[in-house]
Amino acid sequence: MVAGIRTPNPLNESTKNDQNRHLSSLETTMPKVYGELNQIQKNLEAHFRDMQDIEFTIQDGRLWMLQCRTGKRTGVAALNMAMDMLLEGLIDRKTAVMRVAPSQLDELLHPILNPESEKAAQVVGKGLPAGPGGAVGQIVFTAEDAVKWSKNGKKVILVREETNPEDVEGMRVADGLLTARGGMTSHAALVARGWGKCAIVGCDAVHIDLSKRVLTINGKKYPEGSVFSLNGTRGFVYDKAIETMDASENPRFQEFMKMVDTFRTMGVRTNADTPEDAQMALNFGAEGIGLFRIEHMFYGMNSEAPLSKLRKMILSESVGERKLALHELAPYVRAAAKETLRVMDGLPLTFRLLDPPLHEFVPHTHDKQKELAKELGISVEEVIKRGEILHEENPMMGHRGVRLGITYPEISEMQFRAIFTATAELIKEGLRPRPEIMVPVTISVKELDNQKIIADKVHKEVQEQFGINFDYQYGTMIEIPRATIVADEMARTAQFFSFGTNDLTQMTFGFSRDDIGSFMGEYIQKKILPFDPFQHIDEPSVGKLIEEGIKKGRSTSPDIKIGICGEHGGDPQSIHFCYRMGMTYVSCSPFRVPIARLAAAQAAIKEAK
Repeated sequence: MVAGIRTPNPLNESTKNDQNRHLSSLETTMPKVYGELNQIQKNLEAHFRDMQDIEFTIQDGRLWMLQCRTGKRTGVAALNMAMDMLLEGLIDRKTAVMRVAPSQLDELLHPILNPESEKAAQVVGKGLPAGPGGAVGQIVFTAEDAVKWSKNGKKVILVREETNPEDVEGMRVADGLLTARGGMTSHAALVARGWGKCAIVGCDAVHIDLSKRVLTINGKKYPEGSVFSLNGTRGFVYDKAIETMDASENPRFQEFMKMVDTFRTMGVRTNADTPEDAQMALNFGAEGIGLFRIEHMFYGMNSEAPLSKLRKMILSESVGERKLALHELAPYVRAAAKETLRVMDGLPLTFRLLDPPLHEFVPHTHDKQKELAKELGISVEEVIKRGEILHEENPMMGHRGVRLGITYPEISEMQFRAIFTATAELIKEGLRPRPEIMVPVTISVKELDNQKIIADKVHKEVQEQFGINFDYQYGTMIEIPRATIVADEMARTAQFFSFGTNDLTQMTFGFSRDDIGSFMGEYIQKKILPFDPFQHIDEPSVGKLIEEGIKKGRSTSPDIKIGICGEHGGDPQSIHFCYRMGMTYVSCSPFRVPIARLAAAQAAIKEAK
């Protein structure tokens, strides 16, 4: 029976199915024994106050109990059981909240592959589970094809060696993402989780021949258009269609989450860069935005116009050229800020100043280079030359973030003016915007002071222009180890800290977060590391730096607001650590907001014990 070569008889009449309908049940064959077993299972459930997995045998008509243990359950079942037992008076509200694992909420928020259908399918590749849920579609190899096929009504899975910002529009329309390289905080993984999209990254069995439009996995070739299925929760790839199911339509979900929030003491914000993402996060219960990345307005839908102005600014050679380009770019930044502030009316919204390495936005295709050359009034060769000058050996540690604002203060001034003008215009409309400005990649309070002078000057000018007074919060993203060590100095100027744990982990370990897929599996398998430090905060190292930063920051400013906006902000294990550290809030992608709310509530309940 355990081996599956015999079909067991059903326990009772009500649980018969098509496979065992012809078999007699224990209920009808041995009614006395069945009655005894039924009473015992009720007694066990009442005693343990939880659903039990029980084992028994019957010998010579006598029932023998062998063992019992807490029964496994799906996310939907966990929710229903918790609410049922609460209504029955079997458990209290705290226990009900603790009965659902935060990771089980993924099953309620994402379409998943049907487990029964998945069992019958053969796994053809494995990668890192970067975006939970399931996806089924035809494979394509370029963002352009993903957009084109999607417009023709086809479901597509975008397969790439790795993704970059130019792929974003294809990523947006794809049902799932599959990459050969990358880790859990790679570009593909971050974008996928932010959009609640199924994704598998670092699947090193994947090899793409773009010239022949063929995908090879473990020696087997698949032409473009082949149907694949992805299980983004487990990192499994299938070369056939597997039916999906939606587990989110449970009327008890909202009721359960309201109960969760009665125990939660730590705030939960979201990482969102568009009004649509902000609204989605609000629907999931977000209490503000902890990370609005200004540069994300240059990716994806409707990004062509602002991106061309940004490129013009990046490749400017003189202050005059740069100021002209910034003047043309400012309306787009103001509009993006204003519409998201509108959605978050009355809630805090943290704007991170431009942070990415500049080379990411330099055009690589000839038509884009030609277009930019025309706008700048220079030759294509000059555009290429200026782009090559921006090349850095290690751009993640190069000319970006606050360093950009110190070198080119006019870039900071444009951003401050756009945010403050958007705020003033909304106040005039009767709204209550609450802007917060976060300076990234800082290592010294002098950097903060340098940029604060510009911010205060622009703030004063905008207030005078509109004839109103309004406040703003000024803080920093702590993502470099030195900043945690001098946090007491940083707190003299910063009103809040937000730990950017993606880069803080990268800097601490010396691991490139985009390239760890080639070795992290071996590190975990051989127990060199207990887990991927980009998935959970490594408490002995990154955790100690965070603890030091919080302690020193609060030694200078006891009321300083402390948050986290790296990917760890949506990880239950890391959230528990953040709670112990006394953080004010965690910030995560919209789809992870309910998970973070539950994890924060459970941390409060556990620590109270």
